[in-house]
Amino acid sequence: MVSLDYLLHFIKEDAPSGDLTSETVIPDMRCHAEISSEQEGIVAGLREATMLFSHYGVTIEQVAYDGDRVKAGDILLILTGNAKKILLVERTALNIIGRMSGIATETQEMVKTVSAVNGHCRIAATRKTCPGFRALDKKAVQIGGGDPHRETLSDGILIKDNHLALVSLKDAISAAKKATLYKKIEVEVETTADALQAASAGCDIILLDNMDPGLVKITLDALREKGLRDHITIELSGGIDHTTLRDFASLDVDVISMGALTHTVRNFSVKLEIQPE
Repeated sequence: MVSLDYLLHFIKEDAPSGDLTSETVIPDMRCHAEISSEQEGIVAGLREATMLFSHYGVTIEQVAYDGDRVKAGDILLILTGNAKKILLVERTALNIIGRMSGIATETQEMVKTVSAVNGHCRIAATRKTCPGFRALDKKAVQIGGGDPHRETLSDGILIKDNHLALVSLKDAISAAKKATLYKKIEVEVETTADALQAASAGCDIILLDNMDPGLVKITLDALREKGLRDHITIELSGGIDHTTLRDFASLDVDVISMGALTHTVRNFSVKLEIQPE
């Protein structure tokens, strides 16, 4: 769960010494404001916006909730309170809602695409998130129906190419298995031979990285031929976007992780309109 202290860092970033404009030109007065959507999609970040406004004494009537599908013109939150406080939080709240809703909306579209051709395959995020915003990026993916994958490097063992540049695949898996019985071991590979070696060495998840659909199929067939496919979770990643997702999802794979969900975010348009109470 995201803490209030975490969110308040964003306010301090935007107004380190207060909101100079509002404090200069706006008298102490109460006002009424509405946050509304300017497009259709899945809304997210309303809980965080509500936490911030509430902290500054603003009363909120919540009309929509995280995970709702909204359309252009729909009111999301109704705010009543001190005008200066509402204006202080305005841009931070809209930025949070806009980014999180954009991620949630894109994630749900990808989930729908995959589900249409492969009912057991899941869409997952990666660690390609905005620095300082990871908790919210990952939460937005979940609101959109995706899997957050690892939150941090501390959450799981994923042996990647730069690890394998320093230690052999077999030794890396052996060391990981000796270190823990309670964490799944995932290995990133780029060839069929390495996938077979990783499966034979006892890893739990194989990430087929930057393979085209043809090579993925060849690799899956090779794993089946050796009797290894049923014991392994197969994840795909690397350069997959909405134009290629369906081709990859139609294969016998379990997870498709997409950095594009969080590193190429299309902001969801929301606005705040204010008037004297």
